[in-house]
Amino acid sequence: MPPSSPKQPVTMAIPTVGIEWVIEATDCDTERLRDLSTLRALCDQIITDSELTVLGEPHWHRFPGAGGVTGLYLLAESHLACHTYPEHRFATFNLYCCRPREPWPWQSQLREQLAASTVHIRQLTRGLSHNPEEGS
Repeated sequence: MPPSSPKQPVTMAIPTVGIEWVIEATDCDTERLRDLSTLRALCDQIITDSELTVLGEPHWHRFPGAGGVTGLYLLAESHLACHTYPEHRFATFNLYCCRPREPWPWQSQLREQLAASTVHIRQLTRGLSHNPEEGS
């Protein structure tokens, strides 16, 4: 029996399968963060501008009292989520698209529509080449 050679790592190329944007907007106007119609119009604009396809009806929940709003859209291209925290003057958005597209103008739009003073944007490319034995 021939001697076995050391196990060589297998590198598997996974094609890019999408882009995910993780957005945090700070120091927003608290009333806008509580206003369901403002947030729904904002998310509808993101979807229209990005030429995305909504599947079914979006789901929205307005928390009682001074609470914020949570919204979720199921898209043919994946999903859009919105969560607001008026007590912290903070909003988060997550948009995942399974096909390449130009980024939406998060900075200018969230400054204008939510009066955000700072907008942090992280863009993640999903499905990078990796070595499956590395576990990450």
